[in-house]
Amino acid sequence: MVGKVMLQGTSSNVGKSVLATGLCRIFYQEGYRVFPFKAQNMALNSYVTRDGGEMGRAQVVQAEAAGIEPDVRMNPILLKPTGNSRSQVILLGRPVRNMSAREYHLDFNTRALGVIEECLEYMKQFDVAVIEGAGSPAEVNLKDRDIVNMRVAKMARAPVLLVTDIDRGGALASVVGTLELLDADERDLIKGIIINKFRGDIKLLQPAVDFLEERTEKPVLGVVPYFTGFKIPEEDSVALERSERTEVIARDLQVAVIQLPCISNFTDFDSLEAEPDVQLSYIKEVFQLKEPDLIIIPGSKNTIEDALYLQRSGLADKIVALARQGVPVIGICGGFQILGRELWDPLGTEAAVPQARGLGLLDMVTTFEPEKVTNQAEAEVVGSGPFLEAFHGQRFTGYEIHMGRTELGPGVNPAFTVIRRSGEPVEVSDGAVNEEGTVLGTYLHGIFDNDQWRRYLLNRLRIKKGLAPLEPTETDTLAKRQKDYNKLADVLRNSLNMDLLYKIVFGT
Repeated sequence: MVGKVMLQGTSSNVGKSVLATGLCRIFYQEGYRVFPFKAQNMALNSYVTRDGGEMGRAQVVQAEAAGIEPDVRMNPILLKPTGNSRSQVILLGRPVRNMSAREYHLDFNTRALGVIEECLEYMKQFDVAVIEGAGSPAEVNLKDRDIVNMRVAKMARAPVLLVTDIDRGGALASVVGTLELLDADERDLIKGIIINKFRGDIKLLQPAVDFLEERTEKPVLGVVPYFTGFKIPEEDSVALERSERTEVIARDLQVAVIQLPCISNFTDFDSLEAEPDVQLSYIKEVFQLKEPDLIIIPGSKNTIEDALYLQRSGLADKIVALARQGVPVIGICGGFQILGRELWDPLGTEAAVPQARGLGLLDMVTTFEPEKVTNQAEAEVVGSGPFLEAFHGQRFTGYEIHMGRTELGPGVNPAFTVIRRSGEPVEVSDGAVNEEGTVLGTYLHGIFDNDQWRRYLLNRLRIKKGLAPLEPTETDTLAKRQKDYNKLADVLRNSLNMDLLYKIVFGT
């Protein structure tokens, strides 16, 4: 019999994904084969599996914590918003088409439920399933079309833990209100409550815990503190909004990431942010872009719309001016495409607008095409310039998720040659670098996770500033994440009633 538990929330962004990650690590530490699952994700932070399937980043993180290879059956449906209430629908790792919300809910649900049922059947091969819901199960206008919360709990026959975020306020009311709005059989599925992100003296919270247990007749499984000192990769761009409110620490290097309206895969920069000499800031307005040591233009789900945003906001002119002053600029995926002269979308693949100007920092043109490239990739450095020449001939790893073909003009050269895609040998040029080597673009996500190169890049920036280079403090990004998963598991073990948790999960 498979042990099961499902985490649902009183709202979005209460910490379900992180808590699910911690539970995956706990069960993995106990020797169980763990299967993380979320029926439907809506996110622009995605990942490519070994066989080229695309899935939500949260379940990839959970799989990593569970010591298992990511599998698209862990997240069978991924919705990637493209704007105007439309999303690209990814089913079992492959794009179906762009749909409006109405098309998706009215025409796609039946097909989706069948796929979800197949994935739940596959889940039976494992010892424990950690299932995550989405948003709130009490959205009365969506309940009849639900394919991610209570319907999945019933299909999986999974007990539910209701998670609330006390840091945002209103946690008690949100728990009581959520339970009031559920049907009786749905309330019966909820076996406990978790209060998340608590700051302060837990003794002062005890009256609230007592009230919840008496009012709801559900046990409070535990109170999880707002933890610091380690970081679990996040999926939702709400995390970027929180980063705006965190205290700015004076550090040697200022790295500016342009926060495009359709930014995707911002976890590309987690390893940069973890470096001790880097102050990484997400930039929305011209006045925020002051004297950076490095500008990064990230991935985008709607590259043309984001290019137009840069023009309208004045950020395009500011980025170009800083680049001409010698400030290095790196573009990843959609950001790489924006570095060019022109963007064309004659078939409306991504945008309703067929054409936009790029920044013109690289002489190249991108044309969008319906076919999506999704691969894990290995690439060899072939470009020159201050950030690449020391690594000429060395191999980097990353992954590709893009729609578009980029043609280089004179004056720019490829940065990499992709030599392996999804395990198969290839020879494909990737990216571009200008003659000075100060403007660099690539389709490879995850490039900053190549530890030696990341530190080399930062040390070149330090030398340019007259600062001494630093020795690497953490030479293995994956090893650091593994340590952080263990720290998260320790937090949960110390915060939750583990005996009650095991009774809920295994029905004992």
